[in-house]
Amino acid sequence: MEFTVETEERLTVVDVTERVAAALPTDATGACTVFVPHTTAGVCLQEAEPRLLGDLERFLSEAVADDGWAHDDLDGNADAHLRATLIGSDVTIPVEDGSLSLGMWGRVLFVECDGPRTRRIRIIV
Repeated sequence: MEFTVETEERLTVVDVTERVAAALPTDATGACTVFVPHTTAGVCLQEAEPRLLGDLERFLSEAVADDGWAHDDLDGNADAHLRATLIGSDVTIPVEDGSLSLGMWGRVLFVECDGPRTRRIRIIV
């Protein structure tokens, strides 16, 4: 199972929880892995409160400088690779009776570090 996400900013966070949930078979029970097959984007579990999403974007911007990296000589996006490394490329979530077993405030967040782009997100149950 797979879907795409389109982003409009270089660094942005998109709540994809409902799209992940919709991709699950109705009778699924076990584990769901959400995987981003891109080296300049990631996925995490976190609350989707708007101020926290802004804080996450700010944290990634401040934690990794925009330039000054050796890889920039090749294609100018080393910062995006390093930010995506901090986030990670996958999360695994328990599934019961076709529903994600997230905590009360838990959401699946896609983190774009090199946008704007169209990205794929894979769901494996």
